[in-house]
Amino acid sequence: MGMPAVSSPAYWTAAMVRELPDDGNRYECIDGELLVTPSPRWRHQDVVGELYVRLREWLGKEPIGKVTFSPADVELESGTLVQPDLFVVPRDGQGVLPREWHDIRALLLVIEVLSPSTARHDRITKRRFFARAGVPEYWIVDVDSRLVERWTPVDERPQIIGEDETLEWNPPGARAPFALAIGPFFEAIVGGLPGT
Repeated sequence: MGMPAVSSPAYWTAAMVRELPDDGNRYECIDGELLVTPSPRWRHQDVVGELYVRLREWLGKEPIGKVTFSPADVELESGTLVQPDLFVVPRDGQGVLPREWHDIRALLLVIEVLSPSTARHDRITKRRFFARAGVPEYWIVDVDSRLVERWTPVDERPQIIGEDETLEWNPPGARAPFALAIGPFFEAIVGGLPGT
């Protein structure tokens, strides 16, 4: 006789997610739905790392916030828990950054690097959540197609920035935009590396 099935909760909370074992997966919950992402592959992390370096360098000149990456328990709404690949946390009115994950109340930018296991959640569940939470820009980096989908909270369709274009981000308070030439970025970063 087999073991009885263990039922999972019908509605997940951030507190429940925090109690899950550290097993290499990334756990998030949005509107009671548990999102489970396996450890990312090499190419995914290389893209995340390079975007982090470029944004950090730009934010060094335009000190409007701080870029960081997951794992990070961000709770923009009570009971939710998200771990974006990359995100920019704004400084408050006095130029101060939050000290702890639970102190984060807003994000300036969220970036997800698409992989087969995250595509549905990145494009639907998380996109809708970040729009509802008022995140001004949400980028989905599609490595296989070598493009970036740029979403704002009011968009019904993304702006697609392809290989022959430059993605510019000009958040409030910045004197000069962050610029990313898409074609050269993908060629330099993912050319010849293993799959996502």
